[in-house]
Amino acid sequence: MNIYVGNLSYDATDETVKKAFESFGEVTSVRVIKDKYTGQSRGFGFVEMPGQSEAQTAIKSLNGKELLGKQISVNEARARTDKGRTGGQGGRGRMGHSGRSNRY
Repeated sequence: MNIYVGNLSYDATDETVKKAFESFGEVTSVRVIKDKYTGQSRGFGFVEMPGQSEAQTAIKSLNGKELLGKQISVNEARARTDKGRTGGQGGRGRMGHSGRSNRY
């Protein structure tokens, strides 16, 4: 099961988060999401646990608990959805024109 962990301290590392979840069962992977330019944590991450019941126990036990001085939010991760991006033009055609002529 893929688990979302939010409101992480900027000091949190993959290892810190893994230690918090390991007491509930096997942890397959941990990924604290980092800013690609600064390398600093973005304050959230994901934990993968193969056992469904162990993952549910971890979610119930850790949600709202303190980790590195911050109260973390833990729940089942939702699948990513495309938020309706249309190519970045905001509904306008090429060169930012709406397609209507304003000459006359």
